[in-house]
Amino acid sequence: MKERFSVFSFFEIFTIIITIIVIIFTSVLILAIVLKGLPYLGQAFYSEEVRFAVKLSLYTASISTIICMALAIPTAYALTRTSFPFKKVCQMIIELPLSMPYLVLGLSLLIVFSSDFGKALKELGFKVVFDKNGIIIAQTVVNLPYVIRFIRTAFQEVDERLEFISGSLGATKWERFITITLPLSKNAIITTIILAWSRGLGEFGATLMLVGATRMKTETLTTSVYLNLATGDTGASMASATIILIISLISLFLTNWIGRKNPQESRMKDVNQ
Repeated sequence: MKERFSVFSFFEIFTIIITIIVIIFTSVLILAIVLKGLPYLGQAFYSEEVRFAVKLSLYTASISTIICMALAIPTAYALTRTSFPFKKVCQMIIELPLSMPYLVLGLSLLIVFSSDFGKALKELGFKVVFDKNGIIIAQTVVNLPYVIRFIRTAFQEVDERLEFISGSLGATKWERFITITLPLSKNAIITTIILAWSRGLGEFGATLMLVGATRMKTETLTTSVYLNLATGDTGASMASATIILIISLISLFLTNWIGRKNPQESRMKDVNQ
């Protein structure tokens, strides 16, 4: 018993040491951005270019998140609550972009919207290539598989017996979804919205392939980092990176706060019952 305990204690110490190394490495990366970017942060907000990048990033990330949620919720419901032919194959196709480089996804989008289909959309007034609409589409394509997976997991964790009981009392599937599945998945959905929005804000690879990097036109915060670094303006580049880091920290705080809130609500319900 003593030998087992000593081996286990050594293993715990080993894992703690590895954790400390990871924390130190990550902290160094974060501090490198903060220490380099903070001196230029005030100056950046007076820059018309940075303000444009912030506004465009917030706009495109918000629209793409709304689109992702509108597509992901019914898709996740179909994958968890319905039976249809080749459902597993469909799920694999939906999640395939998770393992694909974003540059490849961007190249796929460029091929699609440079085709006759894309030209027809442009004639109808919906321009995608080298336009902010392309940024929204790129962010949506990159984030959608993640959003579907998160919401699908949330729906799977809902006890289907509650829906069955509700159905036996006469509730339709729509009523069961609105009154049971959706409310019980509320915190997970809110967390997914925050994460999707934050990821959209930091998307770069697919966006670069589809809309390029044009100042004051398709310049998001990540594109601003790239452009300013390429032209030797390290200060502006670090300032944009710091803004992204601040927004990411706020998003992380909100997701952790919601995650802690959920177990507390569950315990309160158990006590009341």
